[in-house]
Amino acid sequence: MFVRTFDSLKILLPAIPCMAVAITGLLATSNSAFADLRVCNRTASTVGLAIGYKRDGEWISEGWWNLEKGKCDTVLKGVLLESKYLIHAIDYDKSGQWVGDTFMCTKDMEFEIKGVKECVARGFERTGFFEVDTAGKQDYTVQLTDQE
Repeated sequence: MFVRTFDSLKILLPAIPCMAVAITGLLATSNSAFADLRVCNRTASTVGLAIGYKRDGEWISEGWWNLEKGKCDTVLKGVLLESKYLIHAIDYDKSGQWVGDTFMCTKDMEFEIKGVKECVARGFERTGFFEVDTAGKQDYTVQLTDQE
């Protein structure tokens, strides 16, 4: 999948119905000069991932990253300037989802969609995303895990 470089990002809203999410903030270590938003798949399944953020004052949703079990991927490259981002993920093998109460536009194929209004009228799906709060860290990793 592709990696998006950005100047400023911001995102809103949570909830996780059928899957658990462990969110872990990781500060950059002396071995890593990079500051990114990464997502790790700690499930026994392949996971599809979409993200949401604000760029130049406009909401953007992007997808899909396909994360194999036990693998991580950088979804936003660069220092995290904001503290909130949105994620929607699908467990392809077990049909579960990580969802929330903030709605953004998505579609079945690879996408980058500007704006969150009138998704269906514009030919997109209206999809629930959950909030990730990075607590102001410039480098952060989200861990997607199976429900306990």
